[in-house]
Amino acid sequence: MDGTAGTVRGGSPAAAAMRALPGIWTDGRRVERACYAVGGLLMLGGLAHLLVFAADGGPWTGPVSWRKPVTFGLSFGLTLITIAWVSSFLELGERARRVLLGVFAADCVAEVALITLQAWRRVPSHFNMETPFDTAVSRMLAAGGAVLVITLVALTVAAFRANPGTAPSMRLALRAGFAALMVALASGAVMIARGVAEAQTGHQRAAYHVAAALKPAHFVTMHAVLVLPALAWLLTFTGSTEARRVRTVALATAGYGVAAAAVVAVSAVRFAAA
Repeated sequence: MDGTAGTVRGGSPAAAAMRALPGIWTDGRRVERACYAVGGLLMLGGLAHLLVFAADGGPWTGPVSWRKPVTFGLSFGLTLITIAWVSSFLELGERARRVLLGVFAADCVAEVALITLQAWRRVPSHFNMETPFDTAVSRMLAAGGAVLVITLVALTVAAFRANPGTAPSMRLALRAGFAALMVALASGAVMIARGVAEAQTGHQRAAYHVAAALKPAHFVTMHAVLVLPALAWLLTFTGSTEARRVRTVALATAGYGVAAAAVVAVSAVRFAAA
């Protein structure tokens, strides 16, 4: 599988894309299908906690709420599915692919499990150093974040290697998406570092406040790696030339970049003032 959708003849582009969707599963490598399945389960777990919230009530915002297992389950599940899919376009050795995706999937599960555990215990998951157990959970979450960074950096490096088997429009989308993802990881690392520093000096409530300031920047840069490659994939069903698809992806990348830069700038100002 080279990850190229190809143009499907007959019917509208939308209908052709819908017919091609099952091929992402059937043509996927075993490790990719495993990641799709695990990602789907994480998202289902997040949705299930919406029912828990509806039954139990309580605040939706704040460090102790059912929002955290919902949003983290959905976000990590979608991210795992995304990374498995976009990695199918990358030039990777099969062993490296299995290791990177396997480690990434296991880490996603561990992160969501720890966050969910703390939600059920009715205590904060991040920056919580109230007890030795809570401190251990916070440190495991931070270590898991480091593992995520390492695996995603490795995939980003692969995205910028020469890959003649992938269409130029998709290569552009992948590189722009992974570059934005690096910004998301950087903002996440800053959030964790500042939050931990505040918690260690006894300002745990302040830790959540300052970390929240960078959340918009983290979110908007995190999902470019899905949006831009998805656009490049959908364009293959329009019948347009590859040159036109490259221009369209370049325009979309520029627009996304401008919007993301604005969000990052506002978030940085708020973070500095927090």
